Amino acid sequence: MIRFDGQVAIVTGAARGLGRSHAVGLATRGAKVLVNDLGQNGAPSDGALAVVREIEALGGTALANGADVADAQAAEAAVKQAVDAWGRLDIVVNNAGILRDKSFAKMSVGEFDLVVRVHLLGSANITRAAWPVMKEQGYGRIVFTSSASGVYGNFGQANYGAAKAAFIGLMNVLHLEGMKSNIRVNTLVPSAATEMTKELLPPAVLEAMQPEYVTPAVLFLCAEGAPSRTILSAGAGVFNVTHIQEGPGVYLPKDERTPDGIAAHWAAISAKDALAEVGSAGEQTMKFVQLAMEG
Repeated sequence: MIRFDGQVAIVTGAARGLGRSHAVGLATRGAKVLVNDLGQNGAPSDGALAVVREIEALGGTALANGADVADAQAAEAAVKQAVDAWGRLDIVVNNAGILRDKSFAKMSVGEFDLVVRVHLLGSANITRAAWPVMKEQGYGRIVFTSSASGVYGNFGQANYGAAKAAFIGLMNVLHLEGMKSNIRVNTLVPSAATEMTKELLPPAVLEAMQPEYVTPAVLFLCAEGAPSRTILSAGAGVFNVTHIQEGPGVYLPKDERTPDGIAAHWAAISAKDALAEVGSAGEQTMKFVQLAMEG
């Protein structure tokens, strides 16, 4: 059975919905949890305090935190609170986020910037503050929360989709940088009934998409035996992995390295047979060089 006894976790945006479910799930399996939710002037929100009381009533251990994760100094202070209280930090679940939905043509620069700051920079801030702690102890589990809007797109969510897609790139890099320190980094793509989705979906669908049905995926990604660099989707009791792959590549001689040459060979260039995963940007570059040398 997956347990987190003796481990310390931070869950951001944990006052309600998915974050609350993740925090309670980690705590009931033994983790000490810092419950983060944006408060007033740095003080914990009422929602975060309520989740702490809920965890304590279940026999768990938790503290509330009111940091704005989009503020780098506040994020550092949140990590310091967890380490000062419990001596280590094993798990970071980046869940905090907001919506400012509009079509791209009607979206202001401020609305775009705000969503990117909260989702992407907020997650990067907490993770960056936790990174040296995890490296020193030789252990860490980090989960970023993406969205199908980022992986596949959704009308009216250019700001949200851009921020959510960015987690895949951040995960890929941190996976490589954290390997030697046993830091595993993954991305969750949840589908759930939350404050952000309750006005978008019919009641019957919302009933089938409780946040508690997503949390098992988070607990799996936080476990000692978790994979790394995995995009795991979860919703309504369904779980699946998204794979990023590319074709083997088509070498074009100099006289065909034109838009017309690409068009002439498009069927081979875009073929979906013989797809393979690429381990890093450098690996792709070497593949190109090898094909060129063979050509």
